[in-house]
Amino acid sequence: MPPAKAAIFLVVTVRPGAEDDVRELLGDVPSLTQAVRFRIPEGNLTCVVGIGAELWDRAYDQPRPAGLHPFVELEGSKHVAVATPGDILFHLRADRMDLCFELSRQLMQRLSGRVDVADEVHGFRYFDQRDLMGFVDGTESPTGAAAVDAVLIGGEDPAHVGGSYVIVQKYLHDLGAWDALPVEEQERVIGREKLSDIELPDDVKPSNSHVTANTIVDPDGTEREIVRDNLPFGAVGSDEFGTYFIGYAADPDVTEQMLRNMFIGDPPGNYDRILDFSTAVTGSLFFVPPADFLEDPDATVAVVSEVPSTPVDARPDADGSLAIGSLRRSDRS
Repeated sequence: MPPAKAAIFLVVTVRPGAEDDVRELLGDVPSLTQAVRFRIPEGNLTCVVGIGAELWDRAYDQPRPAGLHPFVELEGSKHVAVATPGDILFHLRADRMDLCFELSRQLMQRLSGRVDVADEVHGFRYFDQRDLMGFVDGTESPTGAAAVDAVLIGGEDPAHVGGSYVIVQKYLHDLGAWDALPVEEQERVIGREKLSDIELPDDVKPSNSHVTANTIVDPDGTEREIVRDNLPFGAVGSDEFGTYFIGYAADPDVTEQMLRNMFIGDPPGNYDRILDFSTAVTGSLFFVPPADFLEDPDATVAVVSEVPSTPVDARPDADGSLAIGSLRRSDRS
């Protein structure tokens, strides 16, 4: 799917004793999404549900997915990737904010008295997919079949085929300090030309540029990818401006390696210079299960002996973008 024009990123914590009620609600998310989407079908409303490690242990009898764990806080020589509470992520995206807002309202009505909101961000598309620092965001995200392959779990974790992992972070920008930089210096921080979005040549691009820190290459030369669905957000009255980072991957270690490069540095101390202008104030990791797990988490998990190499496209009635969280185990078996 194309980048979202509007989104609500809603992270909640579940109150003790409310786990059964919350599990029931999560099973109804696809039907709630369909009910709201039906009112404006061309609005492309979707909702992805992510489950945190601590809630998984409290609410589900099955072993954790292989890569699910609490977000690991990273403390570098100057900057910290903080870990913050989060049991459930609702990633609502559409071409119109009213659709996201209505679905989030319906979800929170059902969850009233059972959860507490840890973070809520309303993101918007900014001009030609730029962040508030003026650069195009998400340029290197894969598309089409490559995106689906990068996102969906396969035979490496047979019990959770069709699922995914998602890491979210809320970044606040010091736009005053950023705008004081000459454009040429901003480009060196990012690793791209500001106007054209063309990556700087290797002999010009600094080793601590944002592009360099976020490029992960295996020893055999294969570049490892994630799907970003970032959006900017802001409030002019409170002088709050930022980017909501959200990265989907079949293996959370890919995203975690990017964060290690950013905050600790490779080598250590050579941190991503964008962090001098952009501060992470939240950090959480979630597992996005297939739709049939949400609807019936107690169903027998089929062991998948072989996963087809051809990725499954997102169905028109899918409740998640790029089929994230919308596939059924049988779709990949």
